[in-house]
This record gives sequence, C-alpha cells and structure tokens, in this order.
Amino acid sequence: MRPLRNPVIQSLLASLLAAWMRFCFATIRWSYEGREHAEAVWAAKGGVICAFWHSRIGLSPACWDLTRAQPAKALISLSADGEFIAKAVARQGFPAVRGSSANKDKADAAKGGSRALRDGLKQLKIGALAITPDGPRGPARVMAEGMPLMARMSGAPVLFIGMSCNPAIRLNSWDRALLPLPFARGAIVYDLEPYPEGADLAEVTGAWTERLTAVEARADVLTGLERI
Repeated sequence: MRPLRNPVIQSLLASLLAAWMRFCFATIRWSYEGREHAEAVWAAKGGVICAFWHSRIGLSPACWDLTRAQPAKALISLSADGEFIAKAVARQGFPAVRGSSANKDKADAAKGGSRALRDGLKQLKIGALAITPDGPRGPARVMAEGMPLMARMSGAPVLFIGMSCNPAIRLNSWDRALLPLPFARGAIVYDLEPYPEGADLAEVTGAWTERLTAVEARADVLTGLERI
C-alpha cells in the first residue's frame, strides 16, 4: 500500500509539512510586485479566483494574508496525493474544495468536476478560491478551460500569482514542484483581470496561460531561480 493512502501517515506527514512551511515562510526574505492588486482584492472582500501553477502550491499559503483578506479555500483533486495536500493546506488556514479544474467533461466522470464547480461557485460568492489550472496531472503550465469557465460563470476576477523561492527543494514530480527552504529569498508577483465580457473561452484560456506564466517567470527573475 502506498504510504499516502494510509490516513494516519497522511495526517502525520501533513502536520510535519505544514509546520515546515510555516517556519520557512517566517524566515524567507520576501519581495513583492503588483501587491496593489492583492490589496484591492482584500479591501473589496468579495469573490476572487487565485490562480498559480501547480508547481508552486508549496509556496501558496505565503501569498494570502489571512489577517486581512477574505476567507479562502483551495480546489484540490480527489486523488490520494490530493488528500495529503488538502490536509497540509488546511492546517495553514485554507480548507479544501475537492475536485479538479481540468477539462470539465472528463472531470465530471473522473474527478468530481460537477461538485467542484458547484462548490467553487458557492465559495466565490463569499470569498477566494485558489486554483492550479494545470493540475492535478498536467501538462505543466498548460491551462485547462475549467478555471476560465468558472470566472465567466461567477463574474469573479482572477488574481494571477507568481511565486518563487531560492534556494528551494525541487521535487522529481511531473511539475518539478518547489518546496521552500528557510532563510531563502522569496518573491510574489500579482496581476489581476476579470473575465473579458463576451470573449471566447479558448482565446481567454490561451491569453491567461501566458499571463500566469509571465508572473511566475518574473518571480523567478526576482529570486534568481533557474527556470525549468
């Protein structure tokens, strides 16, 4: 049996990971660009979609100021690995909406897409929803149409978030995911846009893919992290 399928091991490892992340975030030297976009979102207190690529999920709690911002939940897949991530993120104040932002037809059959869409839209009426639009299985930095569709249906703006940390642990996963190291240099870059009225879903998906990649690349420039 895979270790992450054992609930006891899941909970233990999730607690250890959450504690490690909190320690790292407290010691990292952070710099910011476009923070005024996040400030405006926090002041408005309404619904917002927070988008970042799957490889940066280990840095994501650092981008959201829980002392000032509206409540946030994270859309996380129904897989065993997703359950582990959901527990680690929840221990840092971000409960999960379970499902997938992948292709909506496949999601309905395999990943609880209908429930995720319904629960995600419900969350966006009161607060923020964090989405990794290339998750849970990639390809890396390729956006599925699920997130733009949710933005169009909800009317909530999208806060594009690029995060970086150097030095960092780079996992040998499909997305080459990053985990923070203490006393590193960190950067968070924000951008903001509502769904363009009347725009084609495929065109928005392509444009937003480039936009999300751009903020992540800029964050990597600020920390000096090599792009992969």
